[in-house]
Amino acid sequence: MNIDTEDGVLRIAFDRPDALNAITEETVVELAETIENASVDRHDAIVITGEGDAFSAGGDLESLADSPDSTREAYESVTDSFGRVVEAMLECPVPIVAKVNGDAIGAGLAIVALADIAYAAEDATFSCAFVRIGLIPDTGGTFMLPRIVGLRAAKKLAFTGEFFDAERAADLELVNEAVPADELDDQVEETVGKLRTHPTEIIGTMKQAMHENMARPWSEALDYENLLQVQALTSDAHEEGVTAFLENREPEFET
Repeated sequence: MNIDTEDGVLRIAFDRPDALNAITEETVVELAETIENASVDRHDAIVITGEGDAFSAGGDLESLADSPDSTREAYESVTDSFGRVVEAMLECPVPIVAKVNGDAIGAGLAIVALADIAYAAEDATFSCAFVRIGLIPDTGGTFMLPRIVGLRAAKKLAFTGEFFDAERAADLELVNEAVPADELDDQVEETVGKLRTHPTEIIGTMKQAMHENMARPWSEALDYENLLQVQALTSDAHEEGVTAFLENREPEFET
């Protein structure tokens, strides 16, 4: 992967364009470690994209052929790689933006689903293609996909492995918007610019609340929301936001 940090923005690019950025276990471990480090360093935003014509064609089939023979070893291998990146992305307090420059297939699609915000080039193609190679969706696919697109739509995408375009991905809310390829960079940078003006700590708390509350009954979710809101009320970001409002100026958050 290519990893670069500039002005508080961590930029990650899958860099196997000749293999359509197919993902190996080593790739997802590196991705997980990079995002975990970003959680500690508190960047303003993370952008994930691919080099060349694809975002990611999913898991590298040649490396899958070398999977461990025993069930226990295979479970540990998947948990420590693809499972780890799911945990890293969902727990990361920094907002993650997927810049889907091209095809997002299988695990590539799942990584798009794990991102907080996603934009896709109009000529990008998507597929939850796991069924085509006799696998179930992984990289959090069975968890996130039904929550984003709905259970029936997720079942159809997973059961058929059908290919669909970026406009359909936007209709399903798998991505926030499909844009012309030559406008993708500007759209992502505009969003990143907005994120950088807001308090990263509070965005991280929002993300924590939404993810934790997906599995809670409403009464527990409300209680957890109230707890985190009290924490936000005592933050420097809240103090600056209120002060700026009363002084009729733009807030200057420490991101």
